[in-house]
Amino acid sequence: MRDAVAIVTGGGTGIGAAVVRRLAARGVRCVVNYASSRDDAEALVAEVGNGAIAVRADIVADDQCRALAAAAVDAFGRIDFLVNNAGRTKFAAHEDMDALDAEDFVDIYRLNTIAPFQMIRACAPHLRHSDMGAVVNVASVAGVFGIGSSVAYAASKGALITMTKSLARVLAPAIRVNAVAPGYVGTGWFEKRLGEEGFARLNDKVAGALPMAMAAGPDDIAGPIEMLLDPASRVMTGEVLLLDGGGHLDIGMSRRPGREI
Repeated sequence: MRDAVAIVTGGGTGIGAAVVRRLAARGVRCVVNYASSRDDAEALVAEVGNGAIAVRADIVADDQCRALAAAAVDAFGRIDFLVNNAGRTKFAAHEDMDALDAEDFVDIYRLNTIAPFQMIRACAPHLRHSDMGAVVNVASVAGVFGIGSSVAYAASKGALITMTKSLARVLAPAIRVNAVAPGYVGTGWFEKRLGEEGFARLNDKVAGALPMAMAAGPDDIAGPIEMLLDPASRVMTGEVLLLDGGGHLDIGMSRRPGREI
């Protein structure tokens, strides 16, 4: 993978930053995309070195997706890997049917589903010229099981998973397209909002509820992403890896009161 080129959307923080660190350690030259986290992205490229660059682009806009791909090619002459990591949600209880409106769905869908499609389309001509072209979409267990922060978020990630399979089919054999579906990931987003002690309590609560007795951090998700990009995984395409500490093993085991299995 040395001297390969990767674009990581939302790459300045969280899972994206962990991916950049892992890829840079393998000798991959990274294009760290950000929309608003400029300071984080620039600090990260200074940290990892290896020619990494930070590029601002709001990938909801197709022209900015194309400009991001062009910036990678201008800087390095090629694109080998794309990690579609950027995403958003709105927290709303699933049973509260009035908590979301149409614009909430559209806003979340634009970044979580349409933007990854636009990025793949923008990068595809260059990925086809690579002998290891690969895409990893960061989905969620929410999109597999209809759970998570809101119905709109679950729907957008479910669509991303379906799109992963569709594009894996049509872009083969030149480009592999896979997805990861994390459960809870303890990123700085939670720590900033809960504080150090609250964040620790949340991680303990999550760990206590999972078969693997762990609360995943960004690097726990970045490792499987690195594995899916690695040419050693060339037999894998159209796959969705559940990365939730075994939490999916318990889904469906609970019953509503008064209902029989």
